Amino acid sequence: MSSGTAAQPGVVVDIGNLPILLRSDDAQLREMLQRRYRGFLASDRMPQFQLQIELHEGQQEPDADADVEVRRSGDGWALRRGDFAATWVNRSGCGRVLQSRNPYAIDSVLRILHSLLLASRGGFLLHAASAIRNGRAFLFAGVSGAGKTTISRLAPPDVILLTDEVSYIRREPGGYRACGTPFAGELATSGENVSAPIAAVYLLEKGEQNRIEPAEPSEGLRALLRNILFFAQDQELVNSVFQSACDFASALPLCRLTFSPEERVWELIT
Repeated sequence: MSSGTAAQPGVVVDIGNLPILLRSDDAQLREMLQRRYRGFLASDRMPQFQLQIELHEGQQEPDADADVEVRRSGDGWALRRGDFAATWVNRSGCGRVLQSRNPYAIDSVLRILHSLLLASRGGFLLHAASAIRNGRAFLFAGVSGAGKTTISRLAPPDVILLTDEVSYIRREPGGYRACGTPFAGELATSGENVSAPIAAVYLLEKGEQNRIEPAEPSEGLRALLRNILFFAQDQELVNSVFQSACDFASALPLCRLTFSPEERVWELIT
């Protein structure tokens, strides 16, 4: 990143301790970004990366449900969906985004970008709710309908919610840390911008009774792999993410959490 970028109009969004400067000449878009990422803004931090955002105003509403395409492009990546097209250069840590005027486009770009950045650092994004209790983080993984939002809603007052949708996992010396994200699910609210060491991962199942059972290692790893968010069709990085998942699964307890929708389930999470 060149030294002059900090003076350009934009906002610094710090997710997972990786601050990214989102630049735009459009004041309305900058205001939208400030509202969308409130709680994750870090104007006092020097950004490690930057994205220049430009707007296109098409005649038709772009298709945000179109398939995401992420492919290698020189020393970087090309990202595309119906509502955005982006490029990223690894060496400079800079990228450009052409998108429609909506918060979902840049949200998706940031998810993809963080998944790529984490892949080389031993971490990943996981389709899971996560929360902090007594200074330790707990992850609740599962496909849509497994109960991530439900267990988040049931959390008692002493629990700090990191996300009900996309958990951010960083590998650090001595273990793994879960970080809050603004990537919300059905709760439609951002998590807290804090982090804590991960104590356990729970694979969610709905049932009539609340119980925790150890998962078989192979079962836990398969469930983990099903819920990792990774978009690039690149064999080298896919292998890296697979190894990261194996390392993560061998380092932490992976359990099945069967629960009914009642607050008492949190008596098991300590």
